[in-house]
Amino acid sequence: MKFSANLGFLWNELTLPDAIRAAKLAGFDAVECHWPYDVPAAEIRAALDETGLPMLGLNTRRGDVAAGDNGLSALTGREVEARAAISEALDYARATKTRAVHVMAGFASGPEAHASFIANLRFACAEAEAHGITILIEPLNHHDAPGYFLQTTEQAQDIISEVNHPALRLMFDCYHVQIMEGDLTRRLQNLLGLIGHIQFASVPDRGAPDHGEVDYHAIFATITRLGYDRPLGAEYKPAGKTEDSLSWFSVF
Repeated sequence: MKFSANLGFLWNELTLPDAIRAAKLAGFDAVECHWPYDVPAAEIRAALDETGLPMLGLNTRRGDVAAGDNGLSALTGREVEARAAISEALDYARATKTRAVHVMAGFASGPEAHASFIANLRFACAEAEAHGITILIEPLNHHDAPGYFLQTTEQAQDIISEVNHPALRLMFDCYHVQIMEGDLTRRLQNLLGLIGHIQFASVPDRGAPDHGEVDYHAIFATITRLGYDRPLGAEYKPAGKTEDSLSWFSVF
C-alpha cells in the first residue's frame, strides 16, 4: 500500500520544501498540500525533483479567510475571483507537475450556489484538460465546516454527472464521509469509478489512523481489493511531532 503525506497537517512547522524532504525520509510515496502559494513554485519543483516524490494535489485559495471564506466557486457574484483562483491553482500545478487541483466550493447553499459551482467547475475542467490535470471536489463535514456547500458524496455524484467532464473526479476523504454518511465500504465500492483521490484520518478527532471508530485495516483492505493502487492521502492532525505519529505507518 502506498501513502501520500498531506503537508497541510504533517510537518507544517517546516517550510514546504523541507516538509517534502521530511516526507521522503519518513518513507512516504508522494506528497500533497493545501495552499502552497506563498512559496515560489520553482522551490517546490526543486524539492520534488530532489526527492523524486510526486505532488498529488493542492487546493484553490479559500478567498478572504479573515472574513470567513472557505472557497469561492459556489459563491454567486464572485465568479471573477473564483476563476482567478482556479487559474492560479492550475498555473501552480503545471509549474510543479502537480496532478490534481481541489476546487473549493465555499460556504453557500441553494440553487444559485449550485449553478455557480457548476459553471466554475466547467471552466476549471476546460482549463485543466489540456494539461492532463484532474479537478477534484470534496464533500466536507458539517462539524468542521458548517455551511459548506458540498457535504455528501451523493451531492458530489450529482454534480459530477451534471458537469459531465472526464477531468472532474471525487476526493473521497474517509474522515469527512464517515462523519456525514458512514457505510464507508459500500460507498467506496459504489463510487470507485468517480474517485480521483482518497484521504484518511481517525474519526472523530482527525488524528492518526491507529485509533477511533474507523477500522482502517478493513478499509485499506477494501481499497486494495477494489484494485485502487494509487497513494492514499494521510490528511490527519498529529497530536505532537509528526515523527511521533507515524507508528501506524509500519502496520498497514
